Amino acid sequence: MESNQYLDIFIDESKENLQVVNDQLLNLEKDSTNLSIVDEIFRAAHTLKGMAATMGYEDLSDLTHKMENVLDAIRQEQLTVTTDVMDVLLDSVEYLEDMISDISEGGSGAKEVESIVSKLKAIESGEAVAETPSEVTVNESSNNSFSIDQFERTVIQQAQSDGQFIYQIRVTLTEDCLLKVARVYMVFEVLEQNGEVIKSVPTVDELENEAFDQEFELILVSSESAEDLQGKILKVSEVSQVDVEPFSLDTKTAEEEVAATVHAPENSSETKEETVESKKAAGNKTIRVNIDRLDALMNLFEEMVIDRGRLEQISDELDHNDLKGTVERISRISGDLQNIILTMRMVPIDQVFNRFPRMVRQLTRDLGKKIDMQIEGAETELDRTVIDEIGDPLVHLIRNAVDHGIETPDQRLETGKNEEGKLLLKAFHSGNHVFVQIKDDGKGINQDKVLAKAIENGVITQEQSTSLTSKQINELILESGFSTAQEVSDISGRGVGLDVVKSTIESLGGSIEIESELGQGTTFTIQLPLTLSIISVMLVVIENETYAIPLSSIIETAVIKKSEIMKAHNKEVIDFRGNIVPLVDLKEVFEVPSDHEVEDEFYSVVVVRKGDQMAGLVVDSFIGQQEIVLKGLGNYLSNIFAISGATILGNGEVALIVDSNALIK
Repeated sequence: MESNQYLDIFIDESKENLQVVNDQLLNLEKDSTNLSIVDEIFRAAHTLKGMAATMGYEDLSDLTHKMENVLDAIRQEQLTVTTDVMDVLLDSVEYLEDMISDISEGGSGAKEVESIVSKLKAIESGEAVAETPSEVTVNESSNNSFSIDQFERTVIQQAQSDGQFIYQIRVTLTEDCLLKVARVYMVFEVLEQNGEVIKSVPTVDELENEAFDQEFELILVSSESAEDLQGKILKVSEVSQVDVEPFSLDTKTAEEEVAATVHAPENSSETKEETVESKKAAGNKTIRVNIDRLDALMNLFEEMVIDRGRLEQISDELDHNDLKGTVERISRISGDLQNIILTMRMVPIDQVFNRFPRMVRQLTRDLGKKIDMQIEGAETELDRTVIDEIGDPLVHLIRNAVDHGIETPDQRLETGKNEEGKLLLKAFHSGNHVFVQIKDDGKGINQDKVLAKAIENGVITQEQSTSLTSKQINELILESGFSTAQEVSDISGRGVGLDVVKSTIESLGGSIEIESELGQGTTFTIQLPLTLSIISVMLVVIENETYAIPLSSIIETAVIKKSEIMKAHNKEVIDFRGNIVPLVDLKEVFEVPSDHEVEDEFYSVVVVRKGDQMAGLVVDSFIGQQEIVLKGLGNYLSNIFAISGATILGNGEVALIVDSNALIK
C-alpha cells in the first residue's frame, strides 16, 4: 500500500486524537475518579496507535502502546491518578506531538523515547491486574472465559464493521518448554504482524511473570484467515497446539440489556437499520480539504470580485436593462458564493486555545503558583490565516499574566485574595470582528513604575508623561524593549515580547487594548478582523485620487460647515454628538497635490473610531460603499504610514486602503 497518499489524513487525525488525549488528561487531573474520562483517553490513544502502526511509524506506535498500558491500569482501578503520573502522561503527549510535528515536516517521526518509556514502565510495574465490575463474561462455553469491557466491545464491533475477522486463539506450549516467556513473546510477535491483540487470558503482566501453566488464550483482530494464522503460530518452536475459532459478542452489558428492555420499539430492527443509515449519512457529510486549495479558490474568487465591480460599472454606463438584470443576478450569486468560501476558511479558535491549559499547568508548577484557567468562546471562528498568526501573541500574553500578573499564593493571601489566581481566556464575535481577551485577577500594572521606566528608557519625555491618560500609560508596556521586570526570567519579563505582540496583531489588521486596576488585575483585549482578503469599504475622493476606508472602523459620514470647526490645543476639532473629535486632513497626511487654492465652505468628514478614541478624516467627496479585495503592497512598500494595502477597482484604477487606526494613534 502506498501510504504517502494518506499522510495528510494521518497527520490531521493524529493531531485531533492527541488533542483529545491532552484535554481529557487535564480533565482527569481535576476529576481523578471519573473513569469515563479514562475511557475517552484510551480510545483516542488506541486509534492513534493503530494509525501509526499502519503508517509504519514504530516509535510513535510503541510510545502510545506504553501509554495505553498505564491508562489501562488506571481504568482497571489498579493505579491511582497522582501528580507524578499525570506529569509522565503529559510528557508523553509532548513527545508524541514532537514526533507528529516531525512527520508533518517530512521527517521519519523517530525520536529518542527511552527515558519517557522507562518512566511509563516504572509506573506500570508492580500493579496487580483485577477485573472490574463493568466487565461482562462472554463465550462461557470456552475452557477459558474472556471478560470484555465496554471499550474492548466497541473496538471489536468497529473491526467487524470494517470487515475484519475476530478470532479467539488458544495456544498450548509443550510440557518440557523451559523459556515460556520467550515463546509467548514470539507468539505475540507473530500475531501483531498479522493483526491486533485485543485481550489475553492470562493478562500480559501475568504472562511476562510466567504466572500460567502451558496454555494461554487471546482475542485477535485480523484480516488473515484462521488457517494462515494457525500455521504461522505453529512455526514457533515448543508450541504444541493452536486452536483458532471465530469470536462473537453473544451477550450484552447490563446497561444495554436495561436499555433494550425499557426503550426497544416494536419495529426495533427497522429502527436499528435507520439509525445505522443516518449515522452513515452523517459521517459522509464532512471531507478534509487542503488549505492550499482553499487559498487558490479564494484567489480566483478575488479576481472574480474585481471583474464583478467592472461589470457593474459598465452596466451603469451603458444603461441597458437586460445587462443590468444579468449583472444584478451575478452580483447576488457571487455574494452568496463569497459567504460560502469565507465560511469554508473559518475554523474554531479552539485550535489555538487548546494548547494553553497544559502550558499554564506547567508554568504554575515551575513558579509555585496556583492558577485556575478558564476558557470561554473556544467555538468562535476566525479565518484560517488569522488563526495561524495569533498563536504566538497569545503565548506571550498568557506567559506574562502567569509570571508577572498573578501573585504567589502567599502574596495573594497577604492582600486578602484567594490563594488561587484566576486566568480567563475568552473569545467572542462583535460585528465584523472577533475579540480575544486575556484577563487575570493579579496585581495589575503599576503606572508610576511604568512611567518611571518609560522616561528612564527614553520612550517618552518627562513633559509628555504629564499629559498621558491612564490608558496611554498602560499601553507603554507595548513599546519595543520596554520592561518593568527587575529580573528577566526564562518565562517572561513584563513587556519583553509585547512589542512583537502589538506588531503582529496590527499586521493582521487588528488592535490591542489594555485595561488594568492596581491590585485587581489586568485585561488585554485583542480585536481581529473576521477575514483578511475581502472587506467592505467606503470609497472617497481626495483631489483626483481614490482611497478606501474600511467600514468596520467608520461610525458615520458627515458634511460640516467650515464655521463649525473649532480649535483645541492648536488643532482643528468638531463637536460630534457631544464629543470633541479632532480632524485629520488626508490631503495633508498623504501629501496629495492640490489643483486649486480656494478653500471649500463645506467639509466632507468620515468619523472613525478606535476603541474609545475618535477622529474625523477630511476628504473631498464620497463615492459610496463597495466590497473590495485587499492586496498587500509587498515588502518594498511595507512601511507606508497609514496605508494597510491596496485594491483594484472596477475601472482598473488602484485605490489605497487607509489604516484609520494609525491615524487615530
